[in-house]
Amino acid sequence: MTTRNLDALFHPNAIALIGASNRPGSVGQVLSRNLLESGFAGPVLPVSLTASAVRSAIAYRSVSDLPLTPDLAVIATPAATVPGLVREAAEFGCRAAIVISAGVDAVQRQAMLDASKPGLMRILGPNCLGFMSPRLGINASFAHFTPATGGLALVSQSGAVAAAAIDWAHARGVGFSHVLTIGDVADIDFGDLLDYLALDQETRGILLYVESITDARKFMTAGRIAARTKPVVVVKAGRGAAGAKAAFSHSGALAGSDLVYEAAFRRAGMLRVGGLRELFDAVSTLGAGLRVYGDRLAILTNGGGAGVMAADALESRDGRLAELSPETLEKLDAIAPDHWSRANPVDILGDARAPLYGRALDIMLEDPGADAVLVMNCPTAVEGSTAAAEAVVQILKEKRYHRPVLSAWLGQTAVAEGRLKLAAAGVPAHETPDEAVRAFMHLVNHRKAQDALIRTPSGLPGEPDRAAVSAVIDAARADGRARLTDPETRAILRAYGVPVLESRQAATPEAAGAAAAEIGGAVALKILSPDITHKSDIGGVVLGLEGAEETEHEARAMLTRIAKTKPDARLSGVVIEPLVHRPLAQELLVGFARDPLFGPVVTFGAGGVGVEIIADRVIGLPPLDDVLGRDMIERTRIWRMLRGYRDHPPADIDAIIDVLTRVSQIAVEHPEIAELDVNPLLADASGVLALDARMSLAPVGAKAPRMAILPYPERLRKEASIDGEPIVIRAVRPQDGPALAELVEASSAEDVRLRFRSGFRTLPPGWAERLSQIDYDREMALVAEDGAGKILAVSRIAGDPQGETAEFALMVRTDRQHHGLGRLMLGEILGYAAASGLREVWGDVARENAPMLATAKSFGFERRTAEDFSRVKIVKRLDSEPVAAIPR
Repeated sequence: MTTRNLDALFHPNAIALIGASNRPGSVGQVLSRNLLESGFAGPVLPVSLTASAVRSAIAYRSVSDLPLTPDLAVIATPAATVPGLVREAAEFGCRAAIVISAGVDAVQRQAMLDASKPGLMRILGPNCLGFMSPRLGINASFAHFTPATGGLALVSQSGAVAAAAIDWAHARGVGFSHVLTIGDVADIDFGDLLDYLALDQETRGILLYVESITDARKFMTAGRIAARTKPVVVVKAGRGAAGAKAAFSHSGALAGSDLVYEAAFRRAGMLRVGGLRELFDAVSTLGAGLRVYGDRLAILTNGGGAGVMAADALESRDGRLAELSPETLEKLDAIAPDHWSRANPVDILGDARAPLYGRALDIMLEDPGADAVLVMNCPTAVEGSTAAAEAVVQILKEKRYHRPVLSAWLGQTAVAEGRLKLAAAGVPAHETPDEAVRAFMHLVNHRKAQDALIRTPSGLPGEPDRAAVSAVIDAARADGRARLTDPETRAILRAYGVPVLESRQAATPEAAGAAAAEIGGAVALKILSPDITHKSDIGGVVLGLEGAEETEHEARAMLTRIAKTKPDARLSGVVIEPLVHRPLAQELLVGFARDPLFGPVVTFGAGGVGVEIIADRVIGLPPLDDVLGRDMIERTRIWRMLRGYRDHPPADIDAIIDVLTRVSQIAVEHPEIAELDVNPLLADASGVLALDARMSLAPVGAKAPRMAILPYPERLRKEASIDGEPIVIRAVRPQDGPALAELVEASSAEDVRLRFRSGFRTLPPGWAERLSQIDYDREMALVAEDGAGKILAVSRIAGDPQGETAEFALMVRTDRQHHGLGRLMLGEILGYAAASGLREVWGDVARENAPMLATAKSFGFERRTAEDFSRVKIVKRLDSEPVAAIPR
């Protein structure tokens, strides 16, 4: 991920418009008008082959004729001319280009990228609407107007959607810090822009319109950084089932589907919404600073019908009505009219006076069972809606509550003033119950996503039997099989600690009978074939057989029957297993598959033979831990049944979570396994048991899609000592943000300046999150931690996209310097870099930073010429053989 030279896009010194025109209705003419008339303070330099002047500005024949070197070039010319113009602009010193031109084919695209590389020019587009930064007066687009200045950044893959969005926002008084359309994404992508906007002080919220993502890991890392600092709300086109395909497993059928994007956005801490209006509503709600810690909503209304509508909307979005305590109901009963609802929703009736609104709201906000309160008003002639709004605002001013309040003033003319008063007081004001409930669920879902994004799962307790897994896989490979048999799949699950039903394999009917007799009691008989996936579909499963004779007879009949039905299938015999009688158990599905973009994805949901029809399943991105596993379970419909109902006691949820995390670990550690389905996994109060499972291998030599989120590298943890004091060296975690900020505050102003090339004394907003949330791939940061958990030093590297070179940085707390800690941390990060296969590590050091330069010299760094005389570039070649330190 890189933001290199993006400053030339966001803050250019001058802009060259290549393809400027005076021809009415042309893209060049619209671009000229927008750029020259939007108030940009720097020079706008038209380049045109046909005009000597464009809108009173002198035009130049070529880039090389320009009187100064612009940071940014905007190109709107025929596709065939783009590569040459990019080369000319790059050679002239331009550091960024916006390529508006459409129709750039694959050959021209590569030629364009090749031309931009020598000068590290960044390219936005091609085939895009352009870029707008209203605060700086930049409208380098052919949009129909310049949007108002505001705190939202919009990044859209579609120019048409961006144009519609700014038009929609204009009518509602919504402004933007930046509007960027990325078009065909030759270079600058969502990841780059999220990384830049996360630290942009003018941007308070980020809106994304996504059609596809090209680099999942880059997107996830940048998205998680941005979402920790400000709301990120996304609209993703293509929710349909077109991505689903016929596959070996139910989990495999979901790879490539919209559910995978859903899981990715959630894990990145983003909030996904359905359309443009909801996009702006959501970022407005999240930007108000409201926080919820659960999904229980209390509703106060003067209309029973409105309360019912809100309750219905809440249920449809998987929220819950708060269960008000007896004490709350008693207090409400003392002030409410005789015929009030005496339940949630709290209906204080249509003739409710304004003071009653305030008093009832005060009582409800003190109830511990409510996570938020929705106040609604329907206009009546008895009491004005404005007075009710004023009563709500007044009570919120008088007391400090720990629960958010949302509102819905239903109607238009009679409630308009009241809605404005609520909004001015910071209370989200909506027009309908559905909109208000949707806003509440935005808060709920965003909070859950925020919980997910800081999780950094590592390994499970205990070591799985990896040798046993490898033996099973090697045997299948040697046999030329991609599909594992039922016993082989069970062996792998058993090696990772997943409870499986013990079974016997029999090659002949006689052996099947003998196995049944040995097991005793009722048994299940299943066909054994590497070519048959869904056994029950062809009569390959018979339940309730008793004794050797009946089992032998049925085994012979089954083998004969299936040999006729599936003449091409290889029949290896049958599997005999005890018949499990757990009548109160739920049948679940757990599995994983390899998504071509996001890598391994874990599936959970309702199982059994009707799994496709029930279609109750969710997807999560591994690695998983107990928190992420529970979140997956709670997002399914079967969760309600697992919690217990009527004569069914609650299932052992912890046991289900354990299976999810173990299946996740199989997916992470064995990329050669393509798909897994455990179906059904029985779950009841006594635990879980895998009854049936299927597994397939990836083709020999196939490169598995890389993981979108790497597991926390626990193996890098080591103990050391400095002057006899024990310390721990480990990889940074997202939770380390406050400790990193404390490290900076505890250091001298000079040390902070030398490290960050800035005069700040505390980390600016968003920096702690950016420094602690890394991908453990292209970027690695090691921290030295004392016994009290304080971070004493940090060393880090950030690699280039090709994985060949990396920049390093080092900081040691001022009072812990001159004790060898800096040398230790530099040695550790260099060792990691060498083990990761990097060829070169370099640093940019202040010339007066003599201690750092001396330490680097002792490690074999060489000095190189730097463009800035006050800086020294130091470079070290790494001679170790490339050995991957982290799974890629």
